[in-house]
Amino acid sequence: MKTLIASALALSLASPAAAIDASAALGDFVDQYVMSWAMDPTVIEAIRAQNTAHEALTQDDIDSMDATWRDEVGTTATPTISSVLDNTLSDYLRAQVAGLKGAVTEAFVMDAHGLNVGASATTSDYWQGDEAKFTETFGVGPDARHFSDIEKDESTQTYQAQASFAIADPDTGEVIGAMTVGINAAALQ
Repeated sequence: MKTLIASALALSLASPAAAIDASAALGDFVDQYVMSWAMDPTVIEAIRAQNTAHEALTQDDIDSMDATWRDEVGTTATPTISSVLDNTLSDYLRAQVAGLKGAVTEAFVMDAHGLNVGASATTSDYWQGDEAKFTETFGVGPDARHFSDIEKDESTQTYQAQASFAIADPDTGEVIGAMTVGINAAALQ
């Protein structure tokens, strides 16, 4: 039954008015269930630390790190991926995702370069800095948000959308990173 509802919801979002409603539903979901995660000290401290550690990175450095990550996806030796997935922030994100019992399918946090700081599961790439989830949030301002279309995710076989938003340092108000969560469309009803 949920699959039929999610399919109907995804098909109904073809019109511009429905897209506005989908954005409103995604925004409401983020406000109700996810924004508190972004202000947790675990998130803020992890972003601050990685921003400091990555302060001097060049685009060549970032491209090289991203290529290494992509090469590790699906292999047994994953030192780059493991350095992200095996940290305190990733543990925190996995606990938050699990607490929503399937409503959120993934969560990851990015630093000032758009590099993963923590993730609930492996992402296909390390650098999100060239994607709308980062470019339409981080560089825009502390209240910036980006919502993807609802699409069928082949890995989970569910209809979902990604909601992304800027994360500001609570002490300075300066945007220091961004977060993306995958939201199961069935949770938006």
